Amino acid sequence: MSISVLTIVKNREGHLAELVEGLRRSFVFPDELVIVDMGSTPALIAPEAPFPVRLVTLERTGLPLAAARNAAAHTAMGEHLLFLDVDCIPMRHLLGEMDDELERADALICAEALYLGPTDVRDGWEEDHLKLSAKPHPIRAFPAKGIREEANAGLFWSLVFGIRRNRFTDLQGFDEAFDGYGAEDTDFGFRARDAGIPLLFKGGAGAFHQHHEVFDPPLQHLEDIVRNAQLFRDRWQFWPMTGWLDAFAKMDLIAMTDNRIILRRAANAVELSGARRSSAF
Repeated sequence: MSISVLTIVKNREGHLAELVEGLRRSFVFPDELVIVDMGSTPALIAPEAPFPVRLVTLERTGLPLAAARNAAAHTAMGEHLLFLDVDCIPMRHLLGEMDDELERADALICAEALYLGPTDVRDGWEEDHLKLSAKPHPIRAFPAKGIREEANAGLFWSLVFGIRRNRFTDLQGFDEAFDGYGAEDTDFGFRARDAGIPLLFKGGAGAFHQHHEVFDPPLQHLEDIVRNAQLFRDRWQFWPMTGWLDAFAKMDLIAMTDNRIILRRAANAVELSGARRSSAF
């Protein structure tokens, strides 16, 4: 079978370089790497690699995550798709293991991402050294090896996942009604569940999540999250991203009822500065 690696990027050239380096070290090369540039400044230049690289520019404003992932999948030629966020470095056996699992299972398969500190990725990094310092996600528990079916579709994450290309097409990809940041991946997980596609968590080789500054809560995406949360609530009859919504409400940025959310105001400069964090958790 053939496997395409797909990533989307906006102004993360350094992270992209390490993702490509991980693919260069992969025990199995991808049949192609598809990169969708969501408007990097300056415009992205396709990196050199020992496998085909296809660069697509998406002429959209903001951070069109759903549209960008769909554009990558539409461009891809592989029968199997491995989506990697641009800040992820694939482990050397990830591609081979994911390709094998997708051959065995018609499923939505998430691989584990281990989180790195700010100084862990240096020139000449070694995978074994990264494993010593990387930390697992505090909520999403993965098996040490093999596959575990996950009953909670809400735990799907788009950071590192594989799916057969024809199944992605059947699902019509991510719903581009979710414009910008937030809830598009959770909606995809629930639509996959309703289509009878199991969610599997894969142990073994995964990816390393490169360190970068974050906002907690993500105030820089406030408007997107409010809009997408309302769309998700209207569709699925419950709220997504409740931790973030609760934080916004405590800051008096939003008002909520059982089924409606109202944006009261934008975050100010002091609040944005106070929300900056050096790590994801």
